[in-house]
Amino acid sequence: MEQNALDNSPSASNTEKVWEMGDLKSTRSVLAAVAGEAARKQGPDAFNAFFINLLKERHGPNRVALNDNNKFIEIADRSSLDVVAFRHDLEDTALLKIISEDHMEATLKYGIFGTPTFLFSNGHSAYLKMFVPPDSEAIETFEHFIDLFENRKYIGEIKRPQPPWPKGAV
Repeated sequence: MEQNALDNSPSASNTEKVWEMGDLKSTRSVLAAVAGEAARKQGPDAFNAFFINLLKERHGPNRVALNDNNKFIEIADRSSLDVVAFRHDLEDTALLKIISEDHMEATLKYGIFGTPTFLFSNGHSAYLKMFVPPDSEAIETFEHFIDLFENRKYIGEIKRPQPPWPKGAV
């Protein structure tokens, strides 16, 4: 059976690639990926500032949808990017090629299926779904995650049944 690079289910058609769709606003995250690549063109510091602000918008209390170039421009401005260059780069169709190549490598080479999936220096990868921990535990939690999945290749999956999440997690 064929598999789609974006949907690893056996029934998915191999021809449905979101970066080839005419209306990218109807997709869940392609515009955000384009915006990220546009920010990356301004250097690693610009990308990091943009990315952290984008994550705050998406995963913070407002849970902003990632399909609005005006919102990306606002985030770029807040991140001190060159907004004129950023606007121009949002229209660069070559960025879709970068996104498609990155996506295909991620899914085919590393088995990545969702965000956030972490790729470790030893080639292992792990998907992490969690709520924001208390500030006092954030670094330690992340260090435990790294230790568990980078150094113990024999652990395949850990999952809490849901719903409900454990009491007090949300």
